Amino acid sequence: MNKQDLIAKVAEVTGMQKSDSEKAVNAVFDQITDTLKARGEVRLVGFGTFKTSIRKASQGRNPRTNEVIQIPQSTRPKFTAGKGLKEAVNNAGGGGMEM
Repeated sequence: MNKQDLIAKVAEVTGMQKSDSEKAVNAVFDQITDTLKARGEVRLVGFGTFKTSIRKASQGRNPRTNEVIQIPQSTRPKFTAGKGLKEAVNNAGGGGMEM
């Protein structure tokens, strides 16, 4: 499923116009992104947690030249699935997730 599929499905399930559904989906993604940019955490009980982690600077090697290179510190987004999502995915019956 891509973003357009998600927007269409949200419109179908909620009865919203597709344009309103797109605004809602974009608003959710924008809020998660803005919170992560501010090094915050978005915790959706039963679904999962979005947060950031810092990857320390390290040394690597250029595979072509074997030259040692410095890899700078970076901040990475991280998602940890919640219990409800894990159970829904592992449920052999397929069914939906209850929250």
